[in-house]
Amino acid sequence: MLIDTHVHLNAEQFNEDREQVIERARQNGVSIMINVGFNRETIPETIELAEKYEFIYAVVGWHPTDAIHMIPEDLNWIESLCNHKKVVAVGEIGLDYYWDTSPKDIQQKVFRQQIRLARKVNKPIVIHNRDAHQDVVNILAEENAAEVGGVMHCYSGSWEIAKKCLDMNFYISFGGPVTFKNAKQPKEVLKNVPLDRLLVETDCPYLTPHPYRGKRNETSYVKYVAEAAAELKGLSFDEIARITTNNAKKCFQI
Repeated sequence: MLIDTHVHLNAEQFNEDREQVIERARQNGVSIMINVGFNRETIPETIELAEKYEFIYAVVGWHPTDAIHMIPEDLNWIESLCNHKKVVAVGEIGLDYYWDTSPKDIQQKVFRQQIRLARKVNKPIVIHNRDAHQDVVNILAEENAAEVGGVMHCYSGSWEIAKKCLDMNFYISFGGPVTFKNAKQPKEVLKNVPLDRLLVETDCPYLTPHPYRGKRNETSYVKYVAEAAAELKGLSFDEIARITTNNAKKCFQI
């Protein structure tokens, strides 16, 4: 059995066959899915899915690309939702310097606010980091994020940055890109990540793994990420499934 630690099942790409996608995942050994809501539109949908399905849990937060739209009431709303029995983390939060939709200073302010919120409610955090590795690490350290730890979602950085994240009580999660033939850095980082800090995810409907690259991703495809992890670690698929499942349960307290 596997836990897909990062999905967006509420995405419009699943509007035509959401229930079938979820059922396919269950038939392919995905026992639990962690669904992520990250703005005013997706957070209510995420809560709704978690309430409908016993095996779906929720993560709620404010995405860095939407940081410019966040108001104090939104932060209060996220805090109140952290009392929900199915909400297991604050996220995805962080920095995104690739998409030029929110100024860097506003992204950083919103990121800091949510780390403080997570510490207040004692929830782990799920980190989105695109082209902002050093700033993410600096802010995590300055805001004492190690107090709650969390997940470096779909990790794309160097081993040097990963080591700093591990030192701050974070798990390193890998998605579809680690299955790509030319993905040298993710493969090398995965080889080095300690087994007790390793997670797998799809980030569906995005970042589809080989052999379905270029098509819509879905949570049943997390098995391809786990297969790649098993090969890189020199372990069996069953061992990786057991290890990453136990890690996810520990991280999210489920």
